[in-house]
Amino acid sequence: MPHALPSPRRQELHELYVDHHAWLLNWLHQRLQHRETAADLMQDTFLQLIGRPPVISELRQPRAWLTTVAKGLMVDRVRRQRLERAYLEALASQPEATEVSPEDRLLLLETLIRIDALLDGLPSKVRNAYLLSRLEGMPYRDIATRLGTSLSSVEKYMATAMRHCYQARWS
Repeated sequence: MPHALPSPRRQELHELYVDHHAWLLNWLHQRLQHRETAADLMQDTFLQLIGRPPVISELRQPRAWLTTVAKGLMVDRVRRQRLERAYLEALASQPEATEVSPEDRLLLLETLIRIDALLDGLPSKVRNAYLLSRLEGMPYRDIATRLGTSLSSVEKYMATAMRHCYQARWS
């Protein structure tokens, strides 16, 4: 026990631990079916007592009180595990990141700069429609929704952008 606690309080905690730690460990083990997890939660339960105000010597049913604290810690643990599992599932559903070499990174950057220069001068809706289609693979119908325009307008934007790129390439 930490020495920062007053001596009488430290003695009370020590006695409570000696009298009840084996019982609490067994109680937790029966519910969790994992000895190491039960031991961790048992220790966490007693650690909770260090900062709590109740006078241990006045507890009429220390095991009931320990059980209440341990149950709260078990609930917290289950919540944390669910959150971790959801996070890992979300990560697993994401496309796997690939490491890009410095050479490939430079090539990609140069390509993006050339595309930007090539599309410079096009109206913003034409430019955005082209980028959404070519870079994000978005269907024309979704582009129309995103840009707040009609499907026929997106088709015209794409024709304009492709004509512009074709002319710029042969100029």
